[in-house]
Amino acid sequence: MNVLLKFYHRLGSPREFYKISSALIPWLGWTSLILILLASYLGLVVAPSDYQQGDSYRIIYVHVPSAWLSMFIYVVLAVSAAIGLIWRMKMAYVIMICSAAPGAWFTMVALITGSLWGKPMWGTWWEWDARLTSELLLMFLYIGIIALYNSFDERRVAEKSTAILAIVGVINVPIIHYSVEWWNTLHQGSTVMRADGPAMDVRMLWPLLIMAFGFNLYYGLTLMQRARNQVLVQEARSSWVQSLVTEREQQ
Repeated sequence: MNVLLKFYHRLGSPREFYKISSALIPWLGWTSLILILLASYLGLVVAPSDYQQGDSYRIIYVHVPSAWLSMFIYVVLAVSAAIGLIWRMKMAYVIMICSAAPGAWFTMVALITGSLWGKPMWGTWWEWDARLTSELLLMFLYIGIIALYNSFDERRVAEKSTAILAIVGVINVPIIHYSVEWWNTLHQGSTVMRADGPAMDVRMLWPLLIMAFGFNLYYGLTLMQRARNQVLVQEARSSWVQSLVTEREQQ
């Protein structure tokens, strides 16, 4: 526990975060690439066709991990916002704002692939059902967070205002998740996270889980890269950044 607490406090320091992320980025990059390629092969080649949907179901290997990540990233964003407001941790605000753009992109991918999947299955590109509407609202929340943060000249005011919006908006996440249970929607119920076990052939399930893990690592990669750039901008006048610039100029 002490080791984890120490690591947590190290991540809270912009300088320590920059050092740690330098070691993590290559690992995240190569591992996410390998997992995504492996899942693509298993999902497109090895997994059998669905007895009802044929091969059109294979879009699930992009759509479902993207939808999962759209919600997961927002939770990370909201938790970081709360940590920033309560403990005034610099890196919490950095993680918050640097998660917004990846979250918006994954949400957009989920909406687009869902529309492509919905046309042959439902006969329509779009339907204003509970899950689709709440997922669209999530994308608007991401865009609103980005816009609000960039609308202030004073960084501290921008961080606090954006954090409040992020925390308020987190109520939309459980609505997305439980919408198929609370209301009648076109979406089918969960086939993976079920009390009685997944309702999928294991040859279809494993590529989905591997792809989801690969997507999560890719999010970690993009978050680290964006956060490093954000840290350098915010800490540009600090001695350690000046030393870093001097070292690179001498190389």
